[in-house]
Amino acid sequence: MSDDAVAAEARPSPLHDEHVALGATLVPFAGWSMPLRYGSDLAEHTAVRSTAGLFDLSHMAEIWLLGPEAGAFLDHALVGSFRGMAVGRARYTMICVESGAVLDDLIVYRTADEAYLVVANAANHDPVLAALRERVGDRDVTVEDRTDTTALIAVQGPRALEILEATPGLAVEGLADLRYYAALEGTFDVDGQARPVLVARTGYTGEDGFELFVDADTVGVPLWRALLAAGEPFGLVPAGLAARDSLRLEAGMPLYGHELDLTVTPYAAGLGRVVKLDKTDADGAPLDFVGRAALYARAHSEPARVLVGLVGESRRAARQGYDVTTRGGTHVGHVTSGAPSPTLGVPIAMAYVTPEASAEGTELAVDVRGRLEPVHVVPLPFYRRP
Repeated sequence: MSDDAVAAEARPSPLHDEHVALGATLVPFAGWSMPLRYGSDLAEHTAVRSTAGLFDLSHMAEIWLLGPEAGAFLDHALVGSFRGMAVGRARYTMICVESGAVLDDLIVYRTADEAYLVVANAANHDPVLAALRERVGDRDVTVEDRTDTTALIAVQGPRALEILEATPGLAVEGLADLRYYAALEGTFDVDGQARPVLVARTGYTGEDGFELFVDADTVGVPLWRALLAAGEPFGLVPAGLAARDSLRLEAGMPLYGHELDLTVTPYAAGLGRVVKLDKTDADGAPLDFVGRAALYARAHSEPARVLVGLVGESRRAARQGYDVTTRGGTHVGHVTSGAPSPTLGVPIAMAYVTPEASAEGTELAVDVRGRLEPVHVVPLPFYRRP
C-alpha cells in the first residue's frame, strides 16, 4: 500500500481542523492522522522543557471497566494491583499474555468505587480491548470502549499548572494540590454549560503536566483553543509526535514497539516493580493472574537481556535496530530507540544488551551505517526534571 493510501485511511483526530489551521505536518500514526510537528522539532521539545507544550493525544485508547467486580477483574487481567487502589489515583501497569510477554503498557485510573479507566496505546487498541473482554468471564463487569467519543489533551512543562489555572471556563477544585499519578473531576464551560473534564497529573515527557479527558464532540475543540490562548503568555506552543518521542526518550520512558513487545517481559525492560506477584483476593488468599507463573519464573532467573541507556561519545546518533557491540566488534545487543538529545547535547539511546555488558560505565559501540561509534552505559533516565 502506498504512503498516500495509508494516509487516506488514517482516522482524523477530533482536533484535526485545529492542527491544519496551525500548519501542522500530519502523518499516519497507529491508524490515525496526527501532527508530527507544527514547526521546529527542537523548538517544541525545548518549550516543553522550559515553559510548556500542548499535545493532542486523542489517538490513545480509553476503555472503561464498570461494575462491582471491576477492581478484582483488573487484578486478574493485569500484572498490577487495583482492587485496593484509592479513588482518584492512577497506576502505571502492563497487560501480559500467559508467557509473561507484554501485550501493552497501560495507565489505570480509578475514578469511582466501581469505575476504572484503562488508557492503552493507540496501536494496541484492538488487542487490549479483545483481551479485556475475553478475560472478563462471568464477572459483574462491563467493558466500555469510549475511544471514539473521547478527546485527550495534554499540557506538559514547568508552567503547566499556571496555564490550567489561567484558562477561562476551566474549573478544577484542588488542582494545585493534585499529586503525581492522581486525577480530579472538574468542568469546562462551553456556551454557558459546564461540561465534565477528568484532569490527571500524568504525562509522557519527564516534566510536570496534566492530561485532560473530555467529550470529543462538544469539548475537545473549545478546550484546545482556550488552553492555547491562555498559555500563550506563558510560552506554551503546540507540540507534535516528534517532540513527544524525543522527550520520552530523554526521560527513559518505554515505547511499545521499541522497548516493549511480545518478545519482552517487564523484568527484561527493568520494570519488574509493576508486577505484583504477591497479590491476594478479598479473602487474603494468593491471587492468580494472567501470566503469573511465567513471570514468577522470570523474576527468579537471570534475564537473557537487559534494557540500558547509552550515551554516545561521537556526534553520530544510534537508531532503532542498530547493532550494539563491544569496542572490539563482538555483538552484544541492539538499539531500541535513539536520537540526539536536545537537552543534553549528546546522542542517547536505549538498547537491550547481554547482562555482562549492562553495568554502568561499560564501554561499548554502536554500528552506525558500517562504522563503530563509541558509547558507554548509563543509568536510566537520561534526564530528570529539576
